Amino acid sequence: MTSRRNFLTGAGVLLGAAGVSRAALGAVPEAPVAPGTTMAPPLAPSAGRPYNPVVTLNGWTLPFRMNNGWKEFHLVAEPVVREIAPGMKAHLWGYNGQSPGPTIEVVEGDKVRIFVTNKLPEHTSIHWHGQRLPNGMDGVGGLTQPQIKPGQTFVYEFEARRPGTFMYHPHADEMVQMAMGMMGFWVTHPKDPKKTPGYADVDRDFCFLLNAYDIEPGSFTPKINTMLDFNLWTWNSRSFPGIDALPVRLGDRVRIRIGNLTMTNHPIHLHGHEFVVTGTDGGFTQPASRWPEVTVDVAVGQMRAIEFEATEAGDWAFHCHKSHHTMNPMGHDVPTMIGVDHRDVVTQINRLIPEYMVMGERGMADMQEMEMALPDNTLPMMTGTGQYGPLEMGGMFTVVKVREGLARGDYKDPGPYKHPAGTLAYEWTGESANPVRAPTSRATEIHPATGRATGLREIEVKVRKPNSHSNR
Repeated sequence: MTSRRNFLTGAGVLLGAAGVSRAALGAVPEAPVAPGTTMAPPLAPSAGRPYNPVVTLNGWTLPFRMNNGWKEFHLVAEPVVREIAPGMKAHLWGYNGQSPGPTIEVVEGDKVRIFVTNKLPEHTSIHWHGQRLPNGMDGVGGLTQPQIKPGQTFVYEFEARRPGTFMYHPHADEMVQMAMGMMGFWVTHPKDPKKTPGYADVDRDFCFLLNAYDIEPGSFTPKINTMLDFNLWTWNSRSFPGIDALPVRLGDRVRIRIGNLTMTNHPIHLHGHEFVVTGTDGGFTQPASRWPEVTVDVAVGQMRAIEFEATEAGDWAFHCHKSHHTMNPMGHDVPTMIGVDHRDVVTQINRLIPEYMVMGERGMADMQEMEMALPDNTLPMMTGTGQYGPLEMGGMFTVVKVREGLARGDYKDPGPYKHPAGTLAYEWTGESANPVRAPTSRATEIHPATGRATGLREIEVKVRKPNSHSNR
């Protein structure tokens, strides 16, 4: 991992968020930069209290140093370039070379000191979302502290008072800075796990943030004024197929921590297993309050931790259950062409536009199979290929890969799952009862021998339109 040495030589003034003196600070710690877009292995604590580290999807944990009993970190707010998925990059704002910024891990009771250097073109601040701390360290620019101007470094000092799952993000020009990708994850591990109500040790502890962008095909910078119609739904600023898989050993106890900093809620769904919600914004939940789920709704500004026993081997889909959130850039105003027979008109269009293709009359799956040229710096609407063909996914989608025999610290993608004999869905080739189906408008005729569509048969549909709102 590279680092910025002497980063602050000649830089702005050292200021404390609540009057910390320069003499108390000493030399500013280094500010490491992101090692890449692939999930870094867990960072074992080099000093201080021991803990079981987390793993950040497509991210990493920020190293710290101990200084007279203080655990010190250095964040640099700066413009970054983030690969959303192979074939597309975005010009964002983030921390230490990446959006989201690195995960911060501490232990309950730690005295934490965070240096924050502003290399943005405007002022900023950092709010420590969900933490109990002195008011002057809460990071709301103008309310609890002066804004951090470009070139300045501020210092935040507080005790990590309660264990749990948290986030950090600006509270300055928040609409712009969060839309540009400024956010990060924070985990406070319990000091005494056995005495922490609701907490249980796990074998694998994953975390990621939900975020979203509106980036026009061919461009690089998000449209910061978008409220809901985002075209890139991401986990840790990555879209499928760029999101890391979650490799899990068969029999592992698994925790997944999720934070939502988008503009809408996300029902996060896991295939093949049920889980319980063991953590919220307020801390770990009591066992008596839990019930099994396969989908958890994570609202705006919330954190959730879910846990399950990985008892079922396989490649299990893990995704947001809002269907548009598992797609990449799409045209929201494209008309629905299902059932429209435009075979005649396409012949005429081809005389003017030879490359024109019919699509959408049987659904949108054709778009996955056609290798159409894309504008620069964008992604296919539906993409990804599995061992059996196109996945037709995008956005907030990845796979939990449960395998027997993985080493305890092995987080490499194990590849496609090999299904044991007799456990794979298959085509029926015997006799068919050929049941009579109810007619549907513009239904497709299927050739009985080949099973292929042979054309559209006309079904008359009678529609009576009211003359006014008073007619029934």
